[in-house]
Amino acid sequence: MSLDWIKAELAALDERRLRRFLRRVGSPPGPVIRLEGREVINFSSNDYLGLAADRRVIAAAALAAEKFGAGAGSSRLIAGNLALFEDLEAALAAHKGAPAALLFNSGYQANLGLLPALVGPDDTVFSDRLNHASIIDGCRLSRARVQVFEHNDLDHLDRLLAADRSRRRLIVTESLFSMDGDLAPLPDLVRLAAASGAMIAIDDAHAGGLLGPNGAGGLAHFGLPPDAADAVVGTLGKAFGSAGAFVAGSADLRALLCNRARSFIFTTAPAPAAAGAALEALRVAGEEPWRRERALALAARLRAGLSAMGYCLTASAAAIVPMILGSEAAALAASARLFDRGFLVSAIRPPTVPPGSSRLRITVTAGHTEEQVDDLISALAVDALTGAPTSACP
Repeated sequence: MSLDWIKAELAALDERRLRRFLRRVGSPPGPVIRLEGREVINFSSNDYLGLAADRRVIAAAALAAEKFGAGAGSSRLIAGNLALFEDLEAALAAHKGAPAALLFNSGYQANLGLLPALVGPDDTVFSDRLNHASIIDGCRLSRARVQVFEHNDLDHLDRLLAADRSRRRLIVTESLFSMDGDLAPLPDLVRLAAASGAMIAIDDAHAGGLLGPNGAGGLAHFGLPPDAADAVVGTLGKAFGSAGAFVAGSADLRALLCNRARSFIFTTAPAPAAAGAALEALRVAGEEPWRRERALALAARLRAGLSAMGYCLTASAAAIVPMILGSEAAALAASARLFDRGFLVSAIRPPTVPPGSSRLRITVTAGHTEEQVDDLISALAVDALTGAPTSACP
């Protein structure tokens, strides 16, 4: 079959302003990067603690590669279970206060492995409407019945649970939602899960490293014990500046995932350099709490500045500050104008967010300065499209 149809697909994406393009970066991650041949202040990174280019983290990556090689050479169940991986898993479990943890190559693979391991065709998953694509796809792969509850709507979830009689039931949510930046009501969700006999899994990707004592994440932020959730997914490529992900939980859960998580079983183990970097980043983050404090303080400064100008913001927390503009055209134009002024702030459009809610998703890191944040506020002091102040949400 000819691939000529692809041109029509791309043209349709262009017409709807939904086509994506790769942009060439010529420098390490940081608050200032070299993008498409020019230096810009980067407000689109999830390197929340500013560790991706930290010299200690880079040195640890190099040391791990020198000691264990450029690649693991095999899946972990064959010959790739390097001692380094088990050391990192022990450190991650301790960080989360869990008995055990299991490494995955990415957060996407962690959710694709976890959810089908917990539920199957005779079961039901209850998933928040704004959950990440990896959760949505993990639910689909599980072949369980999927019940989507309205975003953070406990009454809706309660009604769905009350009407369900499945063999096993699983509630899954992000702790800090990646696009809106708001928090899930974890204490209430945990209580609801316990009352209904359902399992609960939490994707802690954007809360881990930032929220709670020692950056332990969403459960710790709300003062909940580590075992309040049956499984917690964390990533190493955001606050911890490396690559990969993990699932934290009981020793039995880890054993089950080793035997049932296809995205763990049937893939080559992570690169040793990434694991070495993550282990060092975890140590640095624990010893330098100012990184969390600074990222949160700068995000609050940005949030206050944009709110004072009447911009439409979500009820965000941590280091994510989404600015809702509505149409794809408005978001793209705003992003382009900021780029002309020396800022990288990416436009987020459907299907990543619901239609009509295209936005600038601004992220702040510990590497930014107050001056850089204030400069961005000044650049947004007038509407990026019309030159006039904005006050109404789309």
